[in-house]
Amino acid sequence: MYIHDLPDWPRFHWNRDRLTDALSDVRHRQGRLIGRMEALGFNLRQEAVLQTLTADVLKSSEIEGENLDAAQVRSSIARRLGIDIGALNPTDRHVEGVVDMILDATRHYDQALTDERLFGWHAALFPTGRSGISRIKVGDWRDDSTGPMRVVSGAFGRERVHFEAVPAARIHAEMTDFLTWFNGPTDTDEVLKAALAHLWFVTIHPFEDGNGRIARAIADMALARSENSPQRFYSMSTQIRQEHRAYYDILEQTQKGTMDITAWMQWFLSCLGRAINGAQTILGAVLTKARFWENLQGVAMNERQTLVLNRLLDGFVGNLTTSKYATLTKCSQDTALRDILALVERGILIRGPEGGRSTSYRLR
Repeated sequence: MYIHDLPDWPRFHWNRDRLTDALSDVRHRQGRLIGRMEALGFNLRQEAVLQTLTADVLKSSEIEGENLDAAQVRSSIARRLGIDIGALNPTDRHVEGVVDMILDATRHYDQALTDERLFGWHAALFPTGRSGISRIKVGDWRDDSTGPMRVVSGAFGRERVHFEAVPAARIHAEMTDFLTWFNGPTDTDEVLKAALAHLWFVTIHPFEDGNGRIARAIADMALARSENSPQRFYSMSTQIRQEHRAYYDILEQTQKGTMDITAWMQWFLSCLGRAINGAQTILGAVLTKARFWENLQGVAMNERQTLVLNRLLDGFVGNLTTSKYATLTKCSQDTALRDILALVERGILIRGPEGGRSTSYRLR
């Protein structure tokens, strides 16, 4: 029996005394982080938001086993937020759809969450109407035409059922109750509301696919409401990705338990606290990048060199070579080599020990 089968569903409750200290601590960390970010100035704040949202989109998809192109995600977000990052990478429809959902949830956090809005998010996640090679029902609730919605693992013939969702016949009524609660006034703290919204939505599991990503977007929306700000400086999805086994374990335990969800709320608050701590990494990267360019004020550089240096600062994967430089900047190998050698001469790049075509370069 799952919690949605219990006679008191969906009357969730928890031990407030056991959450008081953790909630106070998270709220304190939220305030301190926002204060530090506000002191950075507009441009650095925008860079922090860009890095945070890029990580959020990438990690929320990774949780579901989907790896998006980081450069495409970053370019898509920068274009929508009007942030100048130099040359923008072309992006495919799938990346655009995920970015659209996350930005709509966080930038328009103060607008009502409706079934039509959720249908739009779902359609954006699956622009081809398929999940992998399977055709799915897009932009509408699932109908269970192929059987009950189950979360399973294991090889064919030895599957383990972790969870079976609410039957399709109940979805319309269940989502009406959920959306009425989410949009209505409540005496529940917005951070706790984020935790409950995540659990409640993913337990209903109203779509054929994409429920986890949409549940995390809804939680992000509630967290934006808790801060009364569209700017995101920490990524809950990044932290969940790091703790994905614990995440699935506590979900399964809660969905097979009682309407007392204290353990889930405690885990969510702890995970959120670690996510806020993780924002210090983003803050450090932003400040390092700012100092780097401050030190290069007055140094003449072309657009290609600026583009590549920014890519290196943003976490370039692997070593920089003339071939990669030429590919990134769409120039010839000879031009790439001239650009790189000029940066080496100025002490900005360091040549690796390799020789010939294998020679690599890194930031000093």
